[in-house]
Amino acid sequence: MIASAPQRTTAGEPGRRRRFLVLAICCASVIVVVMDISIVNVALPVIRRDLRASVSGLQWTVDAYTLVLAGFLVLAGSVADRVGRRRILQVGLATFGLGSLLCGLAPSIDWLIAARALQAVGGTMLNPVAMAIVATTFPEPAERARAIGVFGSVSGLALALGPILGGALVDGFGWRSVFWINVPIVVAAIVCTALFVPESRAARARRFDPVGQILMILMLSCVVYAIIESTRLGWTSPVILGLLGIAMLSALGILGYEPRRIDPLLELRLFRSVPFSSAILMALFALCGFSAFLFVTTQYLQDVRGMSALTAGLCLLPVGVLVVVLSPFTGRIVGARGSRLPLVVSGAALAFGGAASIWLVPDTPLPAVLAIHLLFGMFLATVNPPITTTAVSGMPRSMAGVATSLASAGRQTGTTLGVAISGTIVGSASARGGTAFTSAEHGVWWLVLGLGVGILAIGLLSTGRWASDTAVRAAALFEGVDNGAAVGRP
Repeated sequence: MIASAPQRTTAGEPGRRRRFLVLAICCASVIVVVMDISIVNVALPVIRRDLRASVSGLQWTVDAYTLVLAGFLVLAGSVADRVGRRRILQVGLATFGLGSLLCGLAPSIDWLIAARALQAVGGTMLNPVAMAIVATTFPEPAERARAIGVFGSVSGLALALGPILGGALVDGFGWRSVFWINVPIVVAAIVCTALFVPESRAARARRFDPVGQILMILMLSCVVYAIIESTRLGWTSPVILGLLGIAMLSALGILGYEPRRIDPLLELRLFRSVPFSSAILMALFALCGFSAFLFVTTQYLQDVRGMSALTAGLCLLPVGVLVVVLSPFTGRIVGARGSRLPLVVSGAALAFGGAASIWLVPDTPLPAVLAIHLLFGMFLATVNPPITTTAVSGMPRSMAGVATSLASAGRQTGTTLGVAISGTIVGSASARGGTAFTSAEHGVWWLVLGLGVGILAIGLLSTGRWASDTAVRAAALFEGVDNGAAVGRP
């Protein structure tokens, strides 16, 4: 369980109003990061025509962002624990704002991809750091659980509302505006952070782990590059096989090297907690499924059904509405009864959404399409609060930065893989549209169905007494860290 010992801050323990103001600032900071994962999806067809981009170019427009997020989130969390979370939050906001500005000025798809990567460098400093600030700002366990639930719900809401806002911006001001809108929000967040967010650090700064960082980046980037480029080069290409070989060796290197370090980049002992490791896996499954849904659906609505960007965004309104309505209710259920029921509902909703989408054709009645979107909205509204709470609540406060970074990395890895895999499945059918596209996307929906079943099964497994006992034993491994001591390896 999370220890109640206060973290060291420069401004002392903030009062109740100040704590909720800090929560609001952290939520605003993470909204721009999470929304930029989904807001760009509705702009992809316009970007393809304007910049003459290929399908792989569109995949990299999304995945350059999420891949950098996934690869450096853990490093950002540990650096923030060392040099100060408020300071890293401000640096991240400034970098994210600069990247957003450059995205809006990009003259070609290659420049856009590079600017998206810079944007993500800033984003790595926002999501896990903001959550760690929330976790350390609220010392009372029940209040902290509610705050984390709000934070998780806001993240889900931002992901759901991204396509709607993106559609309005693309139709009204062009695709570049989906990036420029971040700039004033970032400026306001920087000012508010300087005025109201107290500085905090971990009781004991973790050491840097450059070898672990390199191995993680190699593993993730090689897998994603192989998936995206497999359509062009073929799975038997020496390049693809070589990349997959490097990824496998990197994974083995992580498993062999990281347990030998006192302060590893990937704290593998956390995974001895079944609820924590299950939360990471469910986060990966959830965002893989939802990002595949977004990537394929925005193209289906615009390229196959001929809708404008705004109309396509409005067709995704059922997702956002259900997130708004159900997320607070889900948070209360998690607080009162635990995570099992929401996880079962979310897994079933994702599975049914994938199954129903298999029957989509170019002239499927619009009410039927919107009904399917309701299933995905129910899924997103019920999956984030239990995953966020499960990932953080069983960890000691000293490990808040690392634990939240790993949870966020699971989400971003899932998003990256969802776009890479779904883009590879639909392939050249994206340009042909019509029945060619709807036939090609069947593979995507079978994948989504399987991910939903996986979340349901893991949710049941990770919420029993045996799983809770493993969380207690895992947390005991870090007891000395809360007192500022290095914990040796058993």
